[in-house]
Amino acid sequence: MMTDSRMERGQEWLKTLLQLNGLSVDIEGEIETIVSQDIVSQDEESPEPDSYWLTIDETNLTPEQIEILTGPDGSVLDAIQYLANSILNLNQPQEEQASYTVELNGYRIKRFAEIRALAEAAAEQVRSSGQEVEIKSLSSAERRQVHTLFKEFSDLETFSRGKEPFRQLVVRLASIE
Repeated sequence: MMTDSRMERGQEWLKTLLQLNGLSVDIEGEIETIVSQDIVSQDEESPEPDSYWLTIDETNLTPEQIEILTGPDGSVLDAIQYLANSILNLNQPQEEQASYTVELNGYRIKRFAEIRALAEAAAEQVRSSGQEVEIKSLSSAERRQVHTLFKEFSDLETFSRGKEPFRQLVVRLASIE
């Protein structure tokens, strides 16, 4: 199996960051395999960058350390992930850019299931009422996940409204062209 230098760079960077904070952990890296509809719309100017999951091995971490690294509502994990994506893609040519998801103790997987449930409930509500529905309290990465989920529903569309930190995702019936 070919090793990917971008994935290794991500693993090394995250391992070093955590070491600087006194945590000696292994980082497992894998290419993200989310089954998605391979429909590329004409208005997408650049292909999606390759995505990697960097999973922090929690074996040597105490429950307190896991809690601190996750943060309230995943905010610390989100911050680490934001740093990883910013720093690892800094000064990299377009084809070397990558997208990193930082996972710890199944948080992302669990949260993704919650987000999917929120999205499906919003879809139901919009379809039954015809009114737009706002989904609040999503991080920008989570809003991206919801936009991606909604690509499967041709009768609905999503967009973001407002400014951070009060930005919301709006779901509404798709306007028929």
